[in-house]
Amino acid sequence: MSATQETVSKSSQGPGVQGALSHIRVLDLSRVLAGPWATQILGDLGADVIKVERPGAGDDTRHWGPPWMPDEAGQDSDVAAYYLCTNRNKRSITIDMASAGGQALLRQLATESDVLVENFKVGGLARYGLDYDALAAINPRLVYCSITGFGQTGPYAERAGYDFLIQGLGGLMSITGRPDDEAGGGPMKVGVALVDILTGLYAANAIQAALAAREKTGRGQHLDVALLDVQVACLANQAMNYLATGRDPQRLGNAHPSIVPYQDFPTADGHMILAIGNDGQFERFCIEAGQPELARDPRFASNQARVTHRQVLIPILREITRTRGTAQWIASLEARAVPCGPINGLHDVFADAQVRARGLQIEMTHAGAGRVPLVASPMRLSDTPVDYRLPPPALGAHTEEVLRDWLGMSADQAQALRGQGVL
Repeated sequence: MSATQETVSKSSQGPGVQGALSHIRVLDLSRVLAGPWATQILGDLGADVIKVERPGAGDDTRHWGPPWMPDEAGQDSDVAAYYLCTNRNKRSITIDMASAGGQALLRQLATESDVLVENFKVGGLARYGLDYDALAAINPRLVYCSITGFGQTGPYAERAGYDFLIQGLGGLMSITGRPDDEAGGGPMKVGVALVDILTGLYAANAIQAALAAREKTGRGQHLDVALLDVQVACLANQAMNYLATGRDPQRLGNAHPSIVPYQDFPTADGHMILAIGNDGQFERFCIEAGQPELARDPRFASNQARVTHRQVLIPILREITRTRGTAQWIASLEARAVPCGPINGLHDVFADAQVRARGLQIEMTHAGAGRVPLVASPMRLSDTPVDYRLPPPALGAHTEEVLRDWLGMSADQAQALRGQGVL
């Protein structure tokens, strides 16, 4: 057994142990990333998540390849890597929402649900009788989470919202990338769909808060979670810098607006990161670099001074860091408790000793691609740990099973619905 597999085994639930949300049923009408990310979190915590998909097509991300996951023979399967990243611990059921029978079936499932998650355009589910007001009338305990680009209100509410658009509109791209006057300067999006991911995290938190409130009130509620709201909230210190000064923060590449030196630096064989957060760390760096006088220079002796004189200091430090290789710098600086690190590619990330020790790569058996690698959940709960029960499901793989478990429907009844084109 590998170190990674051993760690995963230890994090799985033992006999009789149930996930923290094992008593919760989630009806997942969402697709792509933000909604499925939220419901995967709930599924990892033990919830029974039912992923509702279009017959014959399914979630859009099933078709977002290449890359496709290789099967056991090493050939491309029809399983998109993108889909696998966010659909673990769910059961898939296919329902034609456009049909009257499909709408009736979804209402039945909603009566048995604790949570419903959807990311349709504002008002999109009302025409099917699946909006919050309609479903709350038949299940007042339902926690109904709507994820949209711009929210349920406001002048942009009707617009479709996508991560890339929100990164631009919401200000993130204005502070990401190199300054305009540098080579390669200009606004830049983040390398993953970060707004979708953060929205999924906020949605999962809001859902659990609403479930906790329901314990006191007995009532569910409607959650309005918007990508733009999340993006603006997550501007964090940069938003406060603007609100405090009235000035737009500028793109600084990998540099920090309020801390120096806190960025990437060239080495003799590549690059490294210095993340020096206080004057003591800067002094220790200067000693290791053989330049103790830099820490005593009034221009650099305090962080405030270093921020003011960054245009002078950074070129000096770049010349110093080029004198040694990355590994040599990291070893010597870590010995002096100076925060630093490499800039890893993903091959390096998943080979890293700490990543392996934490079991951040797992494997599960997928019906179409055999044993597939996945990224583990970062949540560590001592009494109700994350359990990897179900791999990302094949389209409609659990339709009859879910109808039996949730609605007590017989195989013949399910077959009749399939014959009517409902499933």
